[in-house]
Amino acid sequence: MLRTNRQRKILCRSCPVAQTADIVGDSVSLLILRDLLEKPRGFTELELALEGVSSRTICAKVKRLMQGGLVTRVPKTKFYPRVDYRLTHKGRALRPVIEAMRAYGKKYL
Repeated sequence: MLRTNRQRKILCRSCPVAQTADIVGDSVSLLILRDLLEKPRGFTELELALEGVSSRTICAKVKRLMQGGLVTRVPKTKFYPRVDYRLTHKGRALRPVIEAMRAYGKKYL
């Protein structure tokens, strides 16, 4: 994730790799996407899956993924005011990227 608006303006202007990296280019965001590829999850489920990551960080990353159009928030009808976080079509399109990272990690790390 790029840290400044200047970096975004310069690097993301015409580079799709930089634009994608700006949204999903940190480990917590990638792990959230990994978990949501399995199934929709509530915030507490994400916290449990990402043990050791602060709630504040998870919240910030989920918001960033929502701003990028990769994650959506869906209210649970039975347990108001709880919500599930789900991947959008755009978010699910990252499945091959996550799977390629998994395969690379298994083979080389």
